[in-house]
Amino acid sequence: MRQANIMTSRRGFLKRSGIAIVTGLAVHPLEVIAQGAEKTGKPEEEISPVEDLMREHGVLSRALLIYDEILRRIDGKKEFPPEALPGTARLIQRFVENYHEKLEENYLFPRFEKAGKLVDLVKVLLEQHQAGRRLTTQILAFPSKPLTLKGQSSLKGHLRAFCRMYRPHKAREDTVLFPVFHTIVSPKEFDSLGESFEVKEEELFGEGGFEKIVDEVTGIEKKLGIFELSQFTSRI
Repeated sequence: MRQANIMTSRRGFLKRSGIAIVTGLAVHPLEVIAQGAEKTGKPEEEISPVEDLMREHGVLSRALLIYDEILRRIDGKKEFPPEALPGTARLIQRFVENYHEKLEENYLFPRFEKAGKLVDLVKVLLEQHQAGRRLTTQILAFPSKPLTLKGQSSLKGHLRAFCRMYRPHKAREDTVLFPVFHTIVSPKEFDSLGESFEVKEEELFGEGGFEKIVDEVTGIEKKLGIFELSQFTSRI
């Protein structure tokens, strides 16, 4: 598998967090990584296709949190930025449904079916993908202008149905489906899938596509005032 570009690929994403202190000066972590690679001659550590998929679930989790906040605002009769709802739904449609789920449907699910493993689970997961797409289409159909009480009730039902379905959906994939996947493909095939995933990501979103999507989610969170993680710390 080719080594991903450390400046743009999500395979370098975790390595770019934080600041390193060297000889008393703040040094960008990318410089430290580059220097380390030059000294050791070791290639950048690869990230498996399964880990890629699990990171994408992190984006979905943050989108569900945005839906939670919109629900909370509607229930409390509070305003929220009108672009937050369609912006999140479009992000889910582009990144989760048209990219992440397509990877699962084209590369993972057929291999499970061929191997005769977790076939019933795969069937349910596929049905939920289809149901999720229908819900997203319906959510995007709601106008951004103030809704009637009936419209609010309908929107809340769609948002709650989406969140209720996708939390157990991604949890089951992370804890059951993905851990088994490497046992039904050869190491060479497993590695080649990571390359295929990255190529597809760059085709759809350009270089650094994952980081761009994370930035997009972050922007919506900030507009809603739910970006700071500390606000979710329990005070009990």
